[in-house]
Amino acid sequence: MIKIIANDGIDNGAKLELESLGYQVDTNHYQGQELEEAIQTCDIIIIRSATKIRKNLIDIALEGKLKLIIRAGVGIDNIDYEYAREKGIEVRNTPYASSASVAELVIGHMFSLARFIGISNVSMRDGEWNKKHYKGVELAGKTLGLIGFGRIARETAKRAASLGMHIQYTKPSGRVDDVMYDYVSLPTLIETSDFISIHVPYSKGTPPIITKHMMLKMKENAFLINTSRGGVISEDDLLDVLNQNHLAGVALDVFEEEPTPNLELLRHPKLSVTPHIGASTKEAQKRIGKEIIDLIKVFDKVNTYA
Repeated sequence: MIKIIANDGIDNGAKLELESLGYQVDTNHYQGQELEEAIQTCDIIIIRSATKIRKNLIDIALEGKLKLIIRAGVGIDNIDYEYAREKGIEVRNTPYASSASVAELVIGHMFSLARFIGISNVSMRDGEWNKKHYKGVELAGKTLGLIGFGRIARETAKRAASLGMHIQYTKPSGRVDDVMYDYVSLPTLIETSDFISIHVPYSKGTPPIITKHMMLKMKENAFLINTSRGGVISEDDLLDVLNQNHLAGVALDVFEEEPTPNLELLRHPKLSVTPHIGASTKEAQKRIGKEIIDLIKVFDKVNTYA
C-alpha cells in the first residue's frame, strides 16, 4: 500500500477520498528526528508552509522510498526542489486552488490599512478612544500597483477594480494582451501607485526585491502589501523606512522567518499583520485537497512504487 504523510494536515474530505482509493494517509505532524524517521517510511509527503524540506532531509529520505513531495500551496521555497529533482524525487504544488482566498486577504489588508481597522482594534482593547486620530482614505479612485501578474494578482485586480480602483501592473516578461489594466515599468509603478501589492515568487538565498532604496521612491502616503513570500522585502529596510515616517502603512502575511521573531516590526503601529493565512479558508483547503488528489492520481499512473 502506498503511504502518504500529510505533515501539515489536509482537508478531511480529501483524506477520506484518498483512503477510499487505497492510499494510507498519515496526518500526524512530525518534526526534528521524528520527521527524519517518518519521511523514510512514506512514498509521498504533503506539506504546507510549516514543514521545510532541505537537502539534509532529502538525503535522509533517499534511504527510504519517497518519490513525490507535494506543496499544498503555491510557493515551493520551503523545499530544496532542484536538489530533490536531481535525486529523482518529484516536486509538485497546487497553484490554482488558493488564488481567490489570497486575493481576498489582500483586499482585507487594504481596508485594514486604509481605515485603521487593525490598530484601532488594538488601541480600543487598551481602553483608548482615538476617533480623531483615525482619518482614513477610500479605496475608490486610488491606484493599485501589482508587482507580478500571475493568478493571485489577477484575482486581486478583479476585486480591486470592482471597488473603483485604477489598476496597473508590471512583470518581467512584459505586457499581457488579454487584460484591460495598464502595464507600466517597475519604477513607474513604484512612484505612482497609492497601494502596492507584491505577487512574485522567491527563491531561498536570493536578495530581496523590495529594498530601502525602492521603498523611499514610493509615495510617502502609499500603502505596501505583501502576501507572496517574506524574503521579497528586506524587513530591516522596511522597519527603517517606517521609522522615518515614510509610507502610510504596510500589510504583511509573510515574513523572512516564520514564525517571525521580529517583534519590533510586528508591533509597529503602521502595520497590519496576519500569520501566513492567505490560503487558510475552508473553500481553498477543499480545492487544494482536490488538486492534491488529482496530482497523486496522475503521478501514480506513470510510476511504479517499490
